This record gives sequence, structure tokens and C-alpha cells, in this order.
Amino acid sequence: MQRMVLATTAMALTLAAASAQDTLPQAGSQWYTDGEATLAAMLSHQPIVGRAKNVILFVADGNGIATNYATRLYAGQLDGKLGEEHVLPYEAFPNLALVKTYNVNAQTPDSAPTAGAMNTGVKQVFNTINLAPEGAIHDDCASEAANRLKTFAEIVSEAGKAVGIVSTARITHATPAAVYAKTANRNWEGDVPEGCTDSKDIATQLIDQMNAGVIDLAFGGGRRYFLPADVTDGEGKKGRRKDGQNYVDAMTKAGGQYAWNTETFKALNLDGSTPVLGLFEDSHMKYEADRDPAEEPSLEDMTRAAISYLANNEGGFYLEIEAGRVDHANHDGNAYRTVTDGVEFAEAVAAGDELTADEDTLIIVTADHEHAIALNGYCGRGSPILGLCYDVAKGQLKHSDELVLAADGKPYTVIGYLNGPGAVLKQQEDGTYSGERAELTQEEVTDPEYLQEALIPMSSESHSGEDVALYAKGPMAHLFDGTVEQNYIFHVMNHAVSAD
Repeated sequence: MQRMVLATTAMALTLAAASAQDTLPQAGSQWYTDGEATLAAMLSHQPIVGRAKNVILFVADGNGIATNYATRLYAGQLDGKLGEEHVLPYEAFPNLALVKTYNVNAQTPDSAPTAGAMNTGVKQVFNTINLAPEGAIHDDCASEAANRLKTFAEIVSEAGKAVGIVSTARITHATPAAVYAKTANRNWEGDVPEGCTDSKDIATQLIDQMNAGVIDLAFGGGRRYFLPADVTDGEGKKGRRKDGQNYVDAMTKAGGQYAWNTETFKALNLDGSTPVLGLFEDSHMKYEADRDPAEEPSLEDMTRAAISYLANNEGGFYLEIEAGRVDHANHDGNAYRTVTDGVEFAEAVAAGDELTADEDTLIIVTADHEHAIALNGYCGRGSPILGLCYDVAKGQLKHSDELVLAADGKPYTVIGYLNGPGAVLKQQEDGTYSGERAELTQEEVTDPEYLQEALIPMSSESHSGEDVALYAKGPMAHLFDGTVEQNYIFHVMNHAVSAD
């Protein structure tokens, strides 16, 4: 009886509070009503606590909070909005955490150990992949044998799940390699140093794991490391293997499927009966802005095909999908290709969500690290994210028509970098650096080839050590909350697939 009275009292108080809020002067504002609608949705949300049949880990390499914000604005402005109010597909996921990205010996992380942490549950040494940090030494192959870790792919494969990898980078590059490889140097993609008789290059490890039935499907770039130096691929480029191994031939002769362009990709049998290897470029796949759909598939295309293939396995699957070139465009200091690849990543996530069910599929969307990207101020709403910064208007949503000027009297772009190839300071013939900012125009800075201004001159812009965001939905997604270590991602995945 007492509980009933308390519940009735609580309901009455809630209704009274709601009634009182209806009289607030801001109650008619769309911002206010939208906030109330979001609250109602969150109050009705219930966590899914059953076992995950499938796990999809989406990683946009280098897509930290600032990079993601730039992509959000770009996508919104493409959609005819001011931009800031836009919501990327994964930003609507109900669970969110911040992720610490440092490596055990590095304040600013590298992609190899960050991806390795997500795939093994253990933080790792800079530039190594899936070796125990207590004994691993970068570039020392002798430190591999006693320190190889077991991957999530190996764990779930033993439990009867299929495993797939999709990347727009070389499939032997750091983030995709972390699904299957164990190495003291992430750069040993196609060979290892002399004397490292107990080590295997990353491409060989992928083929070994496909032959062993651990990896069922791999899509990405990087044909060069699967072909010998005397063999020319379908695009007229030579392989780079020094040991004479032709893994493409070996794959097909063993009954596997191979694709290297859009035509052969579309011809693949996706019934899940035979392993599939797709290598769509000699090196990394094209940026989305430069991709010819007639020549190679998009990240969304590969995502849809991978899920169609893996879903045939009755025991479920694990799939890691990487937008690897978001990172590369940031390194180039080219915001245009950063955000266009970011938008394609969002489309891939939307496809993955569409093709799976929340009840049995844990979807995680995150990044391995952030970059030294910065969003300049004080720009008005709707300033073109790839353009110059317009001033804040007085009493209206959209920016004014006046550009914001720096102390040197010149305009500046919304996006900049702390370091990179777009630095104002240029090296002179005598080796010294000098220079001053140019008088930028909107036409110049919105050119796809424009490199955003940077503070410190570097040939390649660097990562940063900031936290990244993680968005999740599906079984056990509620376990992502607060600020977590990056290796914790593995532990949630592992718990989700084994929960009672």
C-alpha cells in the first residue's frame, strides 16, 4: 500500500512539474520542445542485455571529435542546412563514451597499437601490432614469439563465427592488420628483415589465417604485397614480394574467390561458401572524392557485400570496417578529402545498421585517434566548413556577410591544422623558414586541392592524443559509458558474444 501511495505521489509531482513547465516563456521554442522530445526518448530507452550474435566494429581512422564535427557540418551543408544541426547516422545511437587513445609508451598514439587494443583487450607498444606490452620491442622480431596475443577474430572463430575485414586502406595497413596480424613492426607488410626466421610479414599472416578458416573475407587495397615482383597486376603495376609468393594465384587455386575491380567485385558469390579476397588497388584505395565507381567499389558497397556474405553463417559474425583514408587526408592537410571520406563512412554505418537487427547485432562506431585539426573561431552559423570564416550575425541564425579578419588583417579558414604541409612558414634555399599568410579568397580555399593553413611546418600532419568518441547500439551497448580506456572496447565485445 505504501509503495502505491509513493508511486501515485511521484506521478502527481511529475504531472505538476510538466504543467508548470508548460507555462515557461520558452515552452514554445523549438529548442525547448526538441529537448523535451529527446528526454522522452531517453527515458523510454531500455538496454539490450541478451547475447550478441554479430559484432560490427566501425573505425574511421583519425576521426576524432573535431574531425567528426567537420564531417557533420559538411554533410549538413550538402543537405541544404546550416550544418551544425545535422545528425550523422551513428550520432543517433543511444550509447556514448569517450575513449582514451594513448599507447603504453606514447602520449600521442599510432594506429597499429590503438587498433590492436580494440582487438585484444590490451594496450600496446607504439608501431607494434598485437604483442604483449610487457615484452614487445618495436622493430625487434626476437620480441614477437613470447608475446603474441590472441585476437578477438581468433576467439570468435573458434566459437563458430565468421570473420570479415573491410578497409579503404591497404588490407595490410595498421588498422585492418590488427584483426589478424602479430608483428613487431607495422611496416613489415610484405617482407621481414633478414634473420627474422620466426616472423612472418603481414600479408602472409592474412593468407595463413584465411587458409586456417579464421578470416573468411577481406576487402581493401594493397595488391602489391600479395604478388611477386615479377608479376604485373590487372592495372599494370608490379608486385613487391621478394620471396616469389603469388598469394592471389594460391588463393584461387585453393578454391577461394578473388576480386580486383568493380566488375569482379560484382561477380563475387556471396553465399559464404568460399573465402573471399578483394584487393582493389595496388596501394590504398582511392579517396571517395576521386573514386571512379566503374573501377572500384565504395566503402558502403564493400560493407553491404561483406554483411551479405557473413550473414550466411548461422553462428553469426565479427566484422571490422575501416574508413582508412580519413586519416590520410588529415595527414595531407586536405580537409576536403577528409570530410568527403567521412561522409562515405557515415553512409557505410547507415548501411550496416539497415542490414542488421538491434536485438542481435552490437554495432560500435569509433576512431583509433584524432589529428592536430582545429576549428577556428568566431565563425557565424552556416559558415562553409571548407571555406572562410564569416562573422556572427546580430540576432539571426545565419552568419553575416563580413569575413572575420585575423590580427594581420587577413581572413582565415574555418578549419586549420596545428602542423602539416599547409604551413605558412616555407623552407628557403638556405634551409631557414620564413613566410607570411596569403590574402585568402573563398574560391581558393574551397578548391578540392587546397591544403588548410598550418602552424608548424611538417611534411605530414600528425596525430593528436585527444580522446575520441564511441557510439554504440545493440546487445550490451549500454556498457559503454563515461570515459574508458581503448582496450575496454574488446572486453565489451567479448562479453557481448558470450553473455548468458
